[in-house]
Amino acid sequence: MTSPNVSAGMHVGLPADAGSSPLRVLHLNAGNLYGGVETLLATLANSRQLCPGMEPHFAMCYEGRSSREIQASGAPLHLLGPARISRPWTVWRARRLLRELLGKERFDMIVCHMDWTLLVFGGTALAAGHKVTLWTHGFQNKPNWLERMAPRNRPDVVIVNSRFTADRVQPRFPNRSLPVVYYPVAPPADLSEAVRWRAATRAEQGVNESTTVILQVGRLDPWKGYLTHLQALAQLKPDRAWVCWIAGGPQTAEQEQYFRGLQESAQRLGIADRVKFLGQRTDVPRLMAAADIFCQPNLEPEPFGLVFVEALWAGLPVVTSGIGGAVEIINESCGLLVNPGDPASLAQALDALTASPGLRAHLGAAGASGRARFAIRRRKCKNCWN
Repeated sequence: MTSPNVSAGMHVGLPADAGSSPLRVLHLNAGNLYGGVETLLATLANSRQLCPGMEPHFAMCYEGRSSREIQASGAPLHLLGPARISRPWTVWRARRLLRELLGKERFDMIVCHMDWTLLVFGGTALAAGHKVTLWTHGFQNKPNWLERMAPRNRPDVVIVNSRFTADRVQPRFPNRSLPVVYYPVAPPADLSEAVRWRAATRAEQGVNESTTVILQVGRLDPWKGYLTHLQALAQLKPDRAWVCWIAGGPQTAEQEQYFRGLQESAQRLGIADRVKFLGQRTDVPRLMAAADIFCQPNLEPEPFGLVFVEALWAGLPVVTSGIGGAVEIINESCGLLVNPGDPASLAQALDALTASPGLRAHLGAAGASGRARFAIRRRKCKNCWN
């Protein structure tokens, strides 16, 4: 496999000389859930001033947190209406609205985020004569009909979010180079506010400075290791002063059931008084500033792990499983890597960090070199992805 470049901002299949007008890019996404992809879209919408030569537009099927963040940024947002493949008429309606949009607006590139969007809208965009990019943010560990069908709408460019993802999806696109584009991650709006954020957030949560705060942030998917995390916390030495904050609320019926199971597990393990489920949050930088350790012990590989970069920005040591895209972000200089699905090894890592503020400070400070690889930087070139 060839991945010619790895960057948090790069040229990908766009014209070398687009004249004086900005490059207009339409990002297509479902918008019904919120996770790393939607965080990326919000970053692109809010960072337009960093690349004046690129004009991002967004089209989504569902209204929700993601669409609200795009609207709040001032970036153009086009709503295509709810679409479900199991209800073909909803897909036809959404495609018609996209055709109408493409008939009125000129775009230099259309980016389909994930296979669902390529399957639903890729053919419509290609038929209208537009260049189409598939930005692959993840994959299924088992054969999936969606991944088999989506490439039939042959994208002009396929980009991936990590070397790990590239290795996994390469068989679907044989004889094609897959550029690796690491997500650009914006630093907190005002790093000088971190001290105030820390004090205020800890006060809100009733935590003093002598208590170590362990944080996990993300969608409530079992493979992100929430249960392993709770099992490890129950094994920490009883004299340690710690609390755990879990930020992220259920977005589907399956996640709701899983969430209830986590609450019951915390009770059964005898740590319910130390584990606080914070629900959906829009103030993740504040939570990061108030925490001392970031922990996400994946059971399955993370395709990238945007939240790990956010933790590095906050100066937090990261504890995660040594698998997947995480190892392209975290190493022994800025965190601790553990075996997936192993509460004992995770407890050992957390115990070492809760016992040593010096070790936490050392790893957190070293994370600055890692976060620099993903920082958004202004570029002179027009045709860039940051």
